[in-house]
Amino acid sequence: AVAGMGFLVLLGLMATGFTGWFFRDPQRTPPDVNGAVLSPADGKIIKVEQLDSSPHYPERCNRVSIFMSVLNVHVNRIPFDGTISGIQYNPGKFFSANLDKASLENEYNAVTLTTGRGKRICFVQIAGLIARRIICNLTVGDRVKKGERFGMICFGSRVDVFLPERARVQVETG
Repeated sequence: AVAGMGFLVLLGLMATGFTGWFFRDPQRTPPDVNGAVLSPADGKIIKVEQLDSSPHYPERCNRVSIFMSVLNVHVNRIPFDGTISGIQYNPGKFFSANLDKASLENEYNAVTLTTGRGKRICFVQIAGLIARRIICNLTVGDRVKKGERFGMICFGSRVDVFLPERARVQVETG
């Protein structure tokens, strides 16, 4: 009976270790680059495109999609200084976050930030196949700083960033 318990104990320790590692929250210092919009998430760029409009951005814009695997840090950070001018939560499905349909059909939380110059940036936390919990610690009217933590998505997910059409996107797929 003791030998069987050893395997269960080892399995329990491994699960506990993975969970602790997954929820890590390293200290980050945002680069001091004037006008730069930071990625709100760690991960891999899976799409960069221009859109005529989006439900999250009602005019021509650039969208950058970042896929977070279970190996990435899942704490999300503010991409630019400004004021939170809108938050829209949508319960939804749980397709794999790297699929196009995940953007609008999955559970998501869209946050709109207005910069000091009146420009809008929208960042959307999108739950994935395994991710079943979106955490967002913002409210409309909050003044925020680039690099501050604002929430997380648990266990694999995606964040889409919508930028004004004239924004110069300096990242590419991959």
